[in-house]
Amino acid sequence: MAAETTGEWRGWRAAAREALYGPAGFYRRPEGPAGHFRTSVHASPLFAGAVARLLCRVDEALGGPGELGFVDMAAGRGELVTGVLAALPAGVAARTRAYAVEIAGRPAGLDHRIEWLPEPPHGVTGLLFANEWLDNVPVDVAEVDSAGVVRRVLVGRDGTERLGEPVTGPEADWLARWWPLPAEEGLRAEIGLPRDEAWARAVGTLDRGLAVAVDYAHPAHARPPFGTLTGFREGRETAPVPDGSCDITAHVALDACALPGARLLSQRTALRALGVTGARPALALASRDPAAYVRALAGAGEAAELTAEGGLGGFGWLLQPVGVEGDADLFVDVPDDEEH
Repeated sequence: MAAETTGEWRGWRAAAREALYGPAGFYRRPEGPAGHFRTSVHASPLFAGAVARLLCRVDEALGGPGELGFVDMAAGRGELVTGVLAALPAGVAARTRAYAVEIAGRPAGLDHRIEWLPEPPHGVTGLLFANEWLDNVPVDVAEVDSAGVVRRVLVGRDGTERLGEPVTGPEADWLARWWPLPAEEGLRAEIGLPRDEAWARAVGTLDRGLAVAVDYAHPAHARPPFGTLTGFREGRETAPVPDGSCDITAHVALDACALPGARLLSQRTALRALGVTGARPALALASRDPAAYVRALAGAGEAAELTAEGGLGGFGWLLQPVGVEGDADLFVDVPDDEEH
């Protein structure tokens, strides 16, 4: 056990935090996240357009405040917030105060209207949107040993693993409530407590409005038996190695993050409710205006990618209203039988 205290072996939470956000961390690299993986934001401007429509619905529910906040969590290089500002109606854009929250430095040439911050601002009235943020909030990993004891997984800088001390205290309580592990050797879980806490803090920065988390997710009835911890480098999935060379990510137990009044949807359902349907244009348009038909067909393809079952459409959306009457239906109204 001496190696655990020397820094040679650490839990995955500490190792990933340094590898992602330390001085030489992955998220401080100049190419940004887009250099290694493709999110919904990068897949199509239709995504930013849908978020802009959601912000307009939030604005309407809030009664058109004099200042409407939009907070883009884990903003990358500002792609989403830039797209949202461009898609807003002029009257709403004029009242919108936009924030990009990211640990990396402000990109050159970013719209001067966007405030670049390392932490979300407090006292915002509007929409906080966290696209693929929580999956990069580092968590520890637990594994069942040969005696049926749930132990913390320790990792070296090269990605080699070993089992450490038994999981106890609040982390053990979280596992028992949200991801109970049978006494079967080799079963694994990611301990999502830090994500629950991070999400609660982010939601707490809003005075009134809506907080939305969009991420790879799994529900309580279908937790993966061996966890989901993985890495990404240059567009390809790879072994998670905590040396700063790759992204380190794990799917999110969004149901555990949810606070009272929240609603969980699939991205497919949420985007369709926000006008992204993937419907093909009428063939008559091809003869009347071929260029418009080609543009509409390309848009339909992009919408289909954003809403594809088993792909981006399977992402989870966690909608958390704050300080407004009613529930998440005010913003994304879908039938109950379509909830995620």
